[in-house]
Amino acid sequence: FMAGDSTVGDPRRGPGGNWPTQLCQFLKPAIAVCNSAEGGETSKSFITGQRFDKVLSQMKAGDFFLVQFGHNDSKPQWPQSYTEPATSFKAYLGVYLAETKRRGATLVLVTPMERRSNGDTVGPWARAMREFAKENNVPLIDQWAMSKEMWAALGKDVGSAFADQTHLNGYGGYLLAKNIVHGIKANVPALAKFIVDDYIDMDPAKPEPPPVYLQQSPGPGGNAPTPPEPGTQKR
Repeated sequence: FMAGDSTVGDPRRGPGGNWPTQLCQFLKPAIAVCNSAEGGETSKSFITGQRFDKVLSQMKAGDFFLVQFGHNDSKPQWPQSYTEPATSFKAYLGVYLAETKRRGATLVLVTPMERRSNGDTVGPWARAMREFAKENNVPLIDQWAMSKEMWAALGKDVGSAFADQTHLNGYGGYLLAKNIVHGIKANVPALAKFIVDDYIDMDPAKPEPPPVYLQQSPGPGGNAPTPPEPGTQKR
């Protein structure tokens, strides 16, 4: 199961600019993926709007629950769903942990990826998630750190991964999906055994060019990225 906002939810068309959509190609058939993320959600509204209830109604022992929030939690102009990193945000993470554990499933926290500007727009929530994971012995995939490294490596070509300042196109979704697999292999061994045997890992500091299927169909957000010439890819 996945929970999150528009940077996690499945796109309406195309191969997908979000990591859950493209993660499926790297998982063995024994895994079924249920992506319950939706645009506009925060760690608070996902619970108060009863989306979490739907996930819990299907969750069973042995399942995994990957949770990524931060982009909308960081909007004080949305007082009904805004969370403070050190207080309410951590409190809602505690709800996810308690209810997941009660069902014998495993919570995996995923820090939010940084925006195209590669600043610190969601950093406070990413750091709070790191602290919560350490304090509660919860597996963590530090997508925020990997995305910052990756956007820096892309340099002036960082726009090739984005549809706008926050949302990704198909290429960006592919890169983040590989970052998620990298994190699963490093920190979630029980889930890592379901990664396909022929998977080739990617260093976030050395982002791959887009695969052929994304060159043909980039998904939401515009034109397919142009792959770099052999030997000229930024490192």
